[in-house]
Amino acid sequence: MTLIERIKAGDVPKSVEELASEEGVALDRLCRSVIEGRVVVPRNVNRTMVRSIGIGEGLRTKVNANIGTSEDYPFLKEELEKLKVAVATGADAVMDLSTGGDLREIRREILSHASLPVGTVPIYQAAVDALEKYGSIVEMTVDHLFGVIEEHAKDGVDFATVHCGITREALNALVRQKRVMDVVSRGGAFVVGWMIHNEKENPLYKQFDRLLEIARRYDLTLSLGDGMRPGCLADASDGAQIQELVTLGRLVERAREAQVQVMVEGPGHLPLDHIEANMRMAKSICKGAPFYVLGPLVTDVAPDYDHISSAIGGALAAWAGADFLCYVTPREHLGLPTVGDVREGVIASRIAAHAADIAKGVPGAKDWDLEMARARKALDWQKEIELAIDPEKARRAYEERKVPNEETCTMCGEFCAMKLVGEFLGSDRGEKC
Repeated sequence: MTLIERIKAGDVPKSVEELASEEGVALDRLCRSVIEGRVVVPRNVNRTMVRSIGIGEGLRTKVNANIGTSEDYPFLKEELEKLKVAVATGADAVMDLSTGGDLREIRREILSHASLPVGTVPIYQAAVDALEKYGSIVEMTVDHLFGVIEEHAKDGVDFATVHCGITREALNALVRQKRVMDVVSRGGAFVVGWMIHNEKENPLYKQFDRLLEIARRYDLTLSLGDGMRPGCLADASDGAQIQELVTLGRLVERAREAQVQVMVEGPGHLPLDHIEANMRMAKSICKGAPFYVLGPLVTDVAPDYDHISSAIGGALAAWAGADFLCYVTPREHLGLPTVGDVREGVIASRIAAHAADIAKGVPGAKDWDLEMARARKALDWQKEIELAIDPEKARRAYEERKVPNEETCTMCGEFCAMKLVGEFLGSDRGEKC
C-alpha cells in the first residue's frame, strides 16, 4: 500500500504522527494534505532506518543536496564524505546523481549510509548501460529503462526524477523557440536524443501507467523532471518550458488517481521578476503539488558564487510557493563539487529556505531568530554561535578576531551600541522613557 492508501484506510504511520509534531501542524491537516497530494512524504517501503520529511504546503521549506560521481571522479569514498557533510550541515534529503564508476554499488552504499530520504535519476544509469552495451545512449531500450527504474525502487530509493513531460509537442516548441542554450538538463537531453533518433514519443510519457505501477509497488515518490528548464536567463519562461509544465500538470492528476505520491520540478535560471509568476503558475497548473526548484539562479555571471545567486532566487521562490530547494554549489557550471562545496551549498540554500519560512509564517520559524536576537542583546557570544545556522564557521570567525576578556566584539569595541544603550537605559527603562 502507498502512504496515501494507508492514511485513507485510517492506518496513520507513527512516522507521520512524529512529522506533524515536528512541523507544528495538526495531524489531521497533514493527513488531509497527503491525501490531496499537496504534501509528499518520500519514504520507500524498503527503507526502514530513515527520517521522514514532509515536503509541501504549510510545512518548513526543505533543502536537497546533490552528490554523486562522474566519469573523471568515480570515487565512492568522497561521495560518502559529501553525504556525511550534507547531513551534518542540515540537508533534508540527498540525490545520488552518479554517472561514473560502479553505479549500483555507489547507490546502494549511499542508501545504506543515509539517514534521510535519497533520490536518484534512473535514466542516468540506463544511459550509461546503453553506452557500454551498444556504444550509444540513444540505443537504450524502453524495457531496460523501466527495468532500471524498478531496480532503483527495489533498492530503496525514496524519490526518483523522471522526465515524463518531454513530449513531441514540447520538442516542437523547443525547435520553434530557437533558445540560446537549448536543453541543459542531462536527463532531459538523454530523452530528447532518444526521441529524435528513434522518431518516437517519450516512453516515460507514453507508458506513464507502467511507471505508476512501479511507484505503487514501492511507494516511490515520483519527481516529475523539468527537462525543458531554462539554462540561462534568456531562455526563461518560454514556450518549451511552459508546454512541458502543462503536461506535468496532467500527469500529476493521473498519479493522484493512482494514489501515488508526486511532486514537480521547476527551473532553473530565472530573472528575479519572473520568479513569483513562475511559482504561482506552477502551483496552479499542477493543482498544488509540491514544487521542487533548482535554485533558481537569478544571474548567469556568477561562476564560483552560484550558491549565492541560487540562494537569492531560492528565497523568493520559496516565499512565492516552492516547497523544496535543490541546492547549488559554488562550483556549479565549473566542475564536480568538492566536500567543501557541498557544505557551502547546503548552508546557502538553508538560509534561503529559512528566510522564506519567516515570510510565509511557517510555525516556529521566527522563534529561532528571536532567540538569536536575545543572545546578541545579552552579548552572549557562545549562545549566538550555538544558534548560528553554521556554528562551526561562526565559532571560527569569532575566535579569529576576538579580544580576550572583552564583552564586546572587535567590530565596535567600547562603542558597542547594545552595551552603551543598555547602560543608559538600565533596568528601570520604563521610568526613564
